[in-house]
Amino acid sequence: MFTGIIEAVGSIRRIEPRGGDVRLHVATGKLDLTDVKLGDSIATNGVCLTAVALPGDGFAADVSKETLRRTALGELTAGSPVNLEKAMMPTSRFGGHIVSGHVDGVGRVVDISPSGRSLIYRVEAPAGLARYIAEKGSITVDGISLTVNAVESSIFSLNIVPHTAEETTITHYHPGSRVNLEVDIIARYLERLLNVGQDGQPKEAGSQEGGLTESFLMEHGFFRGR
Repeated sequence: MFTGIIEAVGSIRRIEPRGGDVRLHVATGKLDLTDVKLGDSIATNGVCLTAVALPGDGFAADVSKETLRRTALGELTAGSPVNLEKAMMPTSRFGGHIVSGHVDGVGRVVDISPSGRSLIYRVEAPAGLARYIAEKGSITVDGISLTVNAVESSIFSLNIVPHTAEETTITHYHPGSRVNLEVDIIARYLERLLNVGQDGQPKEAGSQEGGLTESFLMEHGFFRGR
């Protein structure tokens, strides 16, 4: 589990093909690895990876064909910068939001514009994810916990302050950049609770099974409906 607060920007040292999968070798920069051991998780551009080697100034992780297919990791090359975050500890300060490191889809940067000292990034979410993205809700972009400023259909806006720009890879983005997206985990589970019965099968239209309904959530201010 992660928080989306980036601890360091590292870089891809090399990519080693291994029978259809790849092994990523990552230089971790200022990331403190003294408390990391083999088998620990490190979020790399928002993807939860397992450390299989720790040479001292970085780590190596195996990336499956499934992960390459569902994320933008396959587009990285030697020298590409990456956002890094170690798995959170029970005693850690929870500065972002709940991040699992399981990417839901790959988005595309539409445009970037200045706003005072900040930058506004507009990102297009893939089909099927837009319904989970809400104004002033949380979203993870390449592992960065961010607040959604506005939503227009499948495009959402992000206000990036100078500190975030300086401490992450976001300044490397340009229109057309592909980014890993993880939506708020609460939205995903809430949708399943609403749409699936106790037997795990889809509910029939109008079913009140389980007591949790859209009307109940609207009445108590959880959301405004579709």
